Amino acid sequence: MLQFLKKKIALLWAKKHVRNTEEFKKNAENNQEKLLLSLVDTAKKTLFGREHDFENIRSVKDFQNKVKISDYEDLKPYIERVKKGQANILWTDIPEYFAKTSGTTSGSKYIPISKEGMPFQVKGAQSALFHYISKKNNADFVNGKMIFLQGSPELEEVFGINTGRLSGIVAHHIPKYLQKNRLPSWDTNIMEDWEAKVDKIVEETEKENMTLISGIPPWLIMYFEKLVEKHGKKITQIFPNLQLIVTGGVNYEPYRDKMEELLGGQVDIVQTFPASEGFFAFQDDYTKEGLLLLTNHGIFYEFVPLEEYGKPNAKRLTLKDIEINKDYALILTTNSGLWAYSIGDVVRFIDKNPHRILVSGRTKHFTSAFGEHVIAFEVEEALKAAVEKYPAQITEFHLAPQVNPEEGLPYHEWFIEFEKEPENLQMFRNELDDQLRKRNSYYDDLISGNILQKLHITQLKKNAFQEYAKSQGKLGGQNKIPRLANDRKIANSLKIYKL
Repeated sequence: MLQFLKKKIALLWAKKHVRNTEEFKKNAENNQEKLLLSLVDTAKKTLFGREHDFENIRSVKDFQNKVKISDYEDLKPYIERVKKGQANILWTDIPEYFAKTSGTTSGSKYIPISKEGMPFQVKGAQSALFHYISKKNNADFVNGKMIFLQGSPELEEVFGINTGRLSGIVAHHIPKYLQKNRLPSWDTNIMEDWEAKVDKIVEETEKENMTLISGIPPWLIMYFEKLVEKHGKKITQIFPNLQLIVTGGVNYEPYRDKMEELLGGQVDIVQTFPASEGFFAFQDDYTKEGLLLLTNHGIFYEFVPLEEYGKPNAKRLTLKDIEINKDYALILTTNSGLWAYSIGDVVRFIDKNPHRILVSGRTKHFTSAFGEHVIAFEVEEALKAAVEKYPAQITEFHLAPQVNPEEGLPYHEWFIEFEKEPENLQMFRNELDDQLRKRNSYYDDLISGNILQKLHITQLKKNAFQEYAKSQGKLGGQNKIPRLANDRKIANSLKIYKL
């Protein structure tokens, strides 16, 4: 009886929540400008607000004229002052948290999360679950055990500000009604050795009634592989009531085939788009492609056409201006004190009613040694098409340019760890090259003009990417190995794992 009531209440909450979201979906474009002006008004007496004349900002255009696009290096002098406990710098108070992330040029980044911003990190995840329940018309999973594969919830203090990985911070804000069913244990969650941690998670969960599992795809695969290896069964046999997987952090599509093989049965997937800077989007309809952009979560969005990104006087578009199926660098202004901040992600709109996006790449993760500017979305879609024609299973890959080969023309080198190789690797290679040429006209021109030769595939041994990540101290946590590079730093390290 109690389980029935729990499901019934969850379903009623979900239906009500989805009804309440209709307003923001319909009025997103107008409400975004109101949100920006509200953020500016709140922060006009901060150091940043005074330096950028917030008092005289009356429109989006005013804001764009007074506040240039920034990255972490631009905001770092302000954040360093905040780290020393100074208030009224970027936002009206000191942050409730710092989300600590790995940076390539700045070392560790400290992303402020204000007391106003923190609730939206949790509400984004809740809304994703409510939309799923409403669409599915089923809340069975609420009566089972749930696991969140995440970083350590242990936090350190930086001048009195609690600091840690975003997933560890969020662990402190999971609603009470989910806490009783939540795994793994605290002692397991705080383990730093990722391999030992996953082994312990397997031990704690293998005999439980798991109904919801959440994490980024590489972590999930590592966890599932250990379970399958230990039990000799597929995941849906080990966890027959597993209903839902919630994932995010990276594009799920390249992992889909491997996940489906490990699962061995039907499990619903909901994709999300969280980051230290905010919870931006989630799949509001698990049966369809695309993530609903959250325009009422304290974040004002701008979009720079990818081909203009980084150029002086690049266009800064709002929701009113965007086009479908075009790639944009995502720029954020948040209620945690980030102003016209380039997060480094590239998005593509596939719908405007409501606004739905795909995460199509990273502004810094591309291959353009020859002017082709190939992005993640293009290579992932090309790979997906090649696999459909010549069946294979791919664990992970990395693409790098080979500018100075020992002989012949330059080329793109793909380092691929196959779970299952295609029957004919040469035909697979040709198909992959053809599919990439279809998706990137610049690459096609380079091939047809005999500037480049067709791509090369270098096969890597099993667990190559895990071993590489471990060697770099980046196994687990929120670390992700870039799939595209403009140099051969990662490629040269991967060579030792060649078959």
